[in-house]
Amino acid sequence: MNSTSQIFPQFQLELPQWIPDFLQQQPATFPTHEARMELVTTLSKLNIEQGTGGPFGAGIFRADTYQLVAPGVNLVMSSGSSITHAEIVAIMMAQQMLGSHDLGAAGFPPHELVTSCEPCAMCLGATCWSGVRHLVCGARGCDAEAIGFDEGPKPQDWRTALEQRGITVIVDIGRQKAAQVLKNYVEQNGEVYNSRQGTSE
Repeated sequence: MNSTSQIFPQFQLELPQWIPDFLQQQPATFPTHEARMELVTTLSKLNIEQGTGGPFGAGIFRADTYQLVAPGVNLVMSSGSSITHAEIVAIMMAQQMLGSHDLGAAGFPPHELVTSCEPCAMCLGATCWSGVRHLVCGARGCDAEAIGFDEGPKPQDWRTALEQRGITVIVDIGRQKAAQVLKNYVEQNGEVYNSRQGTSE
């Protein structure tokens, strides 16, 4: 009888090879929202330049020491998976590193998700279940939609919904620079994927 691995392909998520070298050149801590946003926005920019994915970057940080726990970049095209958005990648990497599906588990320090763009509908859900206690966003969802990306059916009051779950939300940190990365992506003929917005064409 065939094993499951012989019937179905195995999926292994790996960060692009340039990321470890880049992070070795960064400081040990990122003590301000602006510093943390600068890091993830640079990740989004380099992801384009290195040809490894779309114009989005994210990171999970300890909220007590401001250390980076795990980075994330958009890997949709390179992984062949629609769910590998930068936030999802960062959350998965952090949970693997900490050995827990819950970043808010007992004994853990609070964690913060910093993302170069507001989370889409999928990443909003992932944020709720991840265990992070803080969310910091750069570009707005409308900035991503302006270049053709589909953010999905997010509640209009999504920030309030997160805060009611004990997750603080800060927006517009470094918005102009993060939004410019999105514009540059399109100007460089980057592929805008998953933009059908529910149509079958």
